[in-house]
Amino acid sequence: MTGPETDEGLVEMAVELATGAGALTRKWFDRGTVEFDTKADGSPVTEADKAAERYLREQIALAFPTDGIVGEEEDDREGTSGRTWIIDPIDGTKSFMNGVPLYGTLLAVVDEHGPAVGVIVMPALDEVVAAGRGLGCTYNGRETSVRAPESLEGSYANTSGFDYWPDKDMRHRFLESGLVVRTWGDAYGYVLLATGRSDAMVDPLVNLWDVAPMQVIIPEAGGRITDEFGQPWVPNQERSFVATAGTIHDELVAVLSDTPIDVPADDD
Repeated sequence: MTGPETDEGLVEMAVELATGAGALTRKWFDRGTVEFDTKADGSPVTEADKAAERYLREQIALAFPTDGIVGEEEDDREGTSGRTWIIDPIDGTKSFMNGVPLYGTLLAVVDEHGPAVGVIVMPALDEVVAAGRGLGCTYNGRETSVRAPESLEGSYANTSGFDYWPDKDMRHRFLESGLVVRTWGDAYGYVLLATGRSDAMVDPLVNLWDVAPMQVIIPEAGGRITDEFGQPWVPNQERSFVATAGTIHDELVAVLSDTPIDVPADDD
């Protein structure tokens, strides 16, 4: 990643804030029926989503009054500092509503140099992954990194599900690639990748707040992120977000995009 190192204090603050918001969601988690509203895009939103995002917005505004804020559940707040916080209070709301602990609270910071801080808190699992630009990646406070699989064959790959993949041919190629495919998805798929317990995560059609922390976490853990064509992922362009341990990235992109791997010519 380019740009100067992020201040460690900013990473610590982001972890503290995300952990507090995640703890707040536990008040509603696994308590039988969860009431929800349906948003314009058809996705559910609960009181826990709203309360966690409101908490984060209030705390960020108090600590950093000139910073911008972008969140899933409320309107954007313009800032003047050149720094923006990106919030997803509950990534995996459907899991949350069904008492499945694989949901996360996501918080990221972007500055004039690009992605600067990323935090994933798994409130029901007591797992926290955090990274700052140039500072590496931690898992529950300890350094962590991706592993280095040699090929797609037998490597573990995650996705959040298959019903929403817009390109059914791409889905078929993914399933037939030799990967061991699991749907430990949403935020937890990236936690597994960053901590060396899985090798890839593919997320078609994501929003900025779904993957903002991963744009810091995965590179700082030694992995790679692109779209399905191997190009930098850009929000709002209907591109898949592809994250890997790095050693299999080109091979996976070739499968997803249905293009051959560019192998350097042998000079002999």
